[in-house]
Amino acid sequence: MIEIKGLHKEFGKLEVLHNVNLSFQQGECIALIGPNGCGKTTLIKSILGMVIPGRGTILVKGQDIRKGVEYRRHIGYMPQIGRYPDNMSIGQVIDMIKEIRHSKETLDEELLEAFQLKKIFDKRMRTLSGGTTQKVSATLAFLFDPDVLILDEPTAGLDPLASEILKEKIISEKQKGKLILITSHLLSELDDLITHLIFMQDGKVHFHQSIEDLRKLTGEEKISKAIAQILKKSNNE
Repeated sequence: MIEIKGLHKEFGKLEVLHNVNLSFQQGECIALIGPNGCGKTTLIKSILGMVIPGRGTILVKGQDIRKGVEYRRHIGYMPQIGRYPDNMSIGQVIDMIKEIRHSKETLDEELLEAFQLKKIFDKRMRTLSGGTTQKVSATLAFLFDPDVLILDEPTAGLDPLASEILKEKIISEKQKGKLILITSHLLSELDDLITHLIFMQDGKVHFHQSIEDLRKLTGEEKISKAIAQILKKSNNE
């Protein structure tokens, strides 16, 4: 569904992506992890068309993303920190996005209901807590029933109940055959969600494995322990 071939990106003399080659398929829920500055955000923004790579190709459903923006309608994106007009209300923001998208598809308002956002539709965005802003971002990401979901630190700032609601929604969408790409520093929250894991460092992909293979390789059930074992072994070599 998404193919990334020979991707390079430099900001000045700093190389932030080095020969990245990845393939993502329907029904996969992939965790993209690595230390700060490893290239995760640049990779995501490259897929979204927000960053233009220096070299390489990105295909979404077979379409080279450099040849048009139509592919973006297949993607729902939840940023780590959502930026919205301060003076607009929650309801106005959601209506604005609906109008921009001109979508004729049936809307997925499950999170809108689960987060009870309609009760606070009149609240201005500038008055919202970080957690409530995250709920708005999550609702918008899923609203248009996209084939691909890119979620950047999706549970950051959410209270335990909201976090659980979102995790259940992610699992539900994965079961429908959607492709889901998640970045997260909270590896403990990923155990029930992901099918594959990508670890990046210094702009390079160090490994891309299924969780099943990762557990077989390390003998560890918890993802955090499996990763720690692989990284320790790598550092000793």
